[in-house]
Amino acid sequence: MPLNRRKFLKKSAATGAGVAVAGAAAAPAQAAPRPPKPAKRYSLTVMGTTDLHGHVFNWDYFKDAEYSDKAGNAMGLARISTLVEQVRKEKGRCNTLLLDAGDTIQGTPLTYYYAKVDPITAKGGPVHPMAQAMNAIGYDAAALGNHEFNYGIETLRKFEDQLRFPLLGANAVDAKTLKPAFPPYFVKQFHVPGAPPVKVAVLGLTNPGIAIWDKAYVQGKLAFPGLEEQAAKWVPKLKALGADVVVVSAHSGSSGTSSYGDQVPYVENAAANVARQVPGIDAILVGHAHVEIPELKVTNEATGRTVVLSEPLCYAERLTLFDIELVFSKGRWEVESVAASLLNSNTVADDPKITRLLQDEHAKVVAYVNQVVGTATDTLTTVDARYKDAPIIDLITKVQEDVVKAALTGTEYAALPVIAQASPFSRTSEIPAGNVTIRDLSSLYVYDNTLVAKLMTGAQIRAYLEYSAEYFVQTAADAAVDVEKLTNANNRPDYNYDYVSGLRYEIDIAQAAGSRIRNLTYDGAALDDAQQFVLAVNNYRANGGGAFPYVASAKELWSESTEIRTRIAEWVTAKGVLDPKDFASVDWKLTRNGTPVF
Repeated sequence: MPLNRRKFLKKSAATGAGVAVAGAAAAPAQAAPRPPKPAKRYSLTVMGTTDLHGHVFNWDYFKDAEYSDKAGNAMGLARISTLVEQVRKEKGRCNTLLLDAGDTIQGTPLTYYYAKVDPITAKGGPVHPMAQAMNAIGYDAAALGNHEFNYGIETLRKFEDQLRFPLLGANAVDAKTLKPAFPPYFVKQFHVPGAPPVKVAVLGLTNPGIAIWDKAYVQGKLAFPGLEEQAAKWVPKLKALGADVVVVSAHSGSSGTSSYGDQVPYVENAAANVARQVPGIDAILVGHAHVEIPELKVTNEATGRTVVLSEPLCYAERLTLFDIELVFSKGRWEVESVAASLLNSNTVADDPKITRLLQDEHAKVVAYVNQVVGTATDTLTTVDARYKDAPIIDLITKVQEDVVKAALTGTEYAALPVIAQASPFSRTSEIPAGNVTIRDLSSLYVYDNTLVAKLMTGAQIRAYLEYSAEYFVQTAADAAVDVEKLTNANNRPDYNYDYVSGLRYEIDIAQAAGSRIRNLTYDGAALDDAQQFVLAVNNYRANGGGAFPYVASAKELWSESTEIRTRIAEWVTAKGVLDPKDFASVDWKLTRNGTPVF
């Protein structure tokens, strides 16, 4: 009679026991060691972008052509979408997280159009193209960037409403209550078969410079304390919530420097400081600085553990990958290793899903920027505007002078001379002879800055010019001049070098910084230190951007919310003809011991 399964097991157990007893009587048994259970492991990949600045497609709206540069880069969220899908396919969608580190809704005519021309804030208005693209790609969270505030809080809040993921900003707080004005963090659980889930917390941090750069929108409403102190406050809370992995998405560079000097008591580029000073962080997605950092390892001072930082290149040209390995040990998950790397957008094609989704919005903006608003008699270019007084920059200062003069008409300041500042933002802008379009003028002024009038003295203007002249590398009178090595001393960017119109002066680059401005005159006479001027200045500079002396604390006489770029387009449209004789003048030149460099 066959045994059923239960009887078989019972009989086997009894027989086995008998054998064991018999063996024990015969000789001492050597118990076979149990093989150790293999440790549970889990691999997680965190993907990251930053400083997208409105780039959906590999398209240059200013040139009306496919984007290209000398390095062969490609850009745009449509490319990032392709890369993200490749990673999800390789790693498993359920094992990945996608983050951004801020500066999303400003930077191209596409973002300008949906903030100002067909605004998302209008009743029944459109969904922002960046919201559409990022939702479609499936972002999990994004940090606030400083440029998120450029169009005001209403536009930012509407964009936030349109997203299917949180905008994080632990250090963006209500100015009165100091409570978070945006979600500080985001937590996601990852399922692991046969083990507890892995809990990943993402802390979002933004830039303290917002308090300066967008003062007009945020003053009295929002405050932006330092990244280090806020990370120190929130990371322990995330650990207390059971976070196994802590990732920070920080709209803050890694250099430890600040462009605004000591005007704000918090560091602008603080990501590496956070890694060093705050225990418990595993990885930091870095933004804001527009540099490429595949992997930067920083040792935490308290724990001795390595924190891995990575900054993908701006404009969606790169995608960061943090590959995080975890092991389940002593009843909890522990991060065993973190490695960072970058994927290049130029290795893939646009995702047709994103192309189909946003082709109509793209076409509208292409048509908008190609509107003809005037005719130019000469070709104007910024190619050598860094080191020669270029008529194309004089166009900016002329427009600013005219707008401020008109605004001050009838006030007690109407009789004061108006001078203006402008920077050579781009090295490739060109307004060709012939038809002038909105895109031609937009390429000249790539930022959404607005205009402010400040009251300054001659002495303050002199100090302002000396500070600006630090942009040039000291070059001896008998040394060869290489224009590629002449500028950007101490890594100062082009946008922190200013022309000032309405004055005449020389910049003697043979002299040490601080002693370079020579033969400074106004109206044919040596500048009177006590004379008062109205400086027409962009809001970034007026609020302290670049740390130029005196301007931030100077009395403000007038300001407006219309972009300087729009004012330039209005000026050209009203004139009809763009002729250098209406705006160009040689106000400054580089010299060495009195001899012109060019």
